[in-house]
Amino acid sequence: MINEKMHLVEDLFGEGLKAVPTRNGFGEGLVNAGKKNKNVVALCADLTDSTRISYFQKEFPARYFEVGVAEQNMAGIAAGMAVAGKVPFISSYGVFSPGRNWDQIRVSICYNNANVKIAGAHTGISVGPDGATHQALEDMAITRCLPGLVVIAPCDSIETKKATEAVAEHKGPVYMRFARENDTVFTTEETPFEIGKANLLKDGSDVAVVACGPLVYKALVAAKELEKDGISVAVLNNHTISPMDKNAVLDLAKKTNAVVTVEEHQINGGMGSAVAEILSRNYPVPVEMVGMQNSFGESGEPKELLEKYGMSVDGIKMAVKKVLERKK
Repeated sequence: MINEKMHLVEDLFGEGLKAVPTRNGFGEGLVNAGKKNKNVVALCADLTDSTRISYFQKEFPARYFEVGVAEQNMAGIAAGMAVAGKVPFISSYGVFSPGRNWDQIRVSICYNNANVKIAGAHTGISVGPDGATHQALEDMAITRCLPGLVVIAPCDSIETKKATEAVAEHKGPVYMRFARENDTVFTTEETPFEIGKANLLKDGSDVAVVACGPLVYKALVAAKELEKDGISVAVLNNHTISPMDKNAVLDLAKKTNAVVTVEEHQINGGMGSAVAEILSRNYPVPVEMVGMQNSFGESGEPKELLEKYGMSVDGIKMAVKKVLERKK
């Protein structure tokens, strides 16, 4: 059943929907978390404005620490702060954190189960003109494999705000990714968010689309358009990559017997791989994966890049039709 507190899909295409970067929700959520808990502190590697940790810096300057371009040091410092009872949030671009400091995250943070929150900005191909070096497309793969590390990819700025506040209250290490581009805000303040609990946004009987991050909205648009072709598509907002909501994925797989995964990330090792692992062990069905197909990105406008690399609405619709052919 669709949660009654969620938007129904037909309500998502009217006038007045805003487009806001998910990183803005991180900044707002971190300020709220700081107001609730004086032990929340923030560290950044010289990217305060880009990551929106600047919101916290302005509100709580005495609880903000600038470490400069030194992501490995930032992770180590945060681990020490966590041991001392603080709740440190560290922020940088995803290619640098967790990309550059993965060893420190693995040993200093995860091995010690340190209560550190890692915020990776500028993830996905929609980073656009900054190009391949700054488009984090492997971050979920290298984090979801670490024992005890929660991995979250919120779908819009409101959900990112809620996720940040929930992360601050969660005991243990967390990695959360968010984007630079303006993305459609389609959830509300009343929309439920719980770490590890996926949200069914649209019910359907022919194909299940399991999506995360800002591409969730594109999945909803694709599902709505596919209705014109007589195809019933369920859409699951799978915001928590680890630990994944196994039951939600299996319930939809058993109902539809065909799954499409959608993520702004490499298909190798990412959210789609995690879904496939669940299905292969419990209920094998045909699976198609929308995401980066074993390729680096390039410079360009976000919309053009999403279209080129098959992560647009049309790309999702093609994957749905392809998996339906395999289902037969």
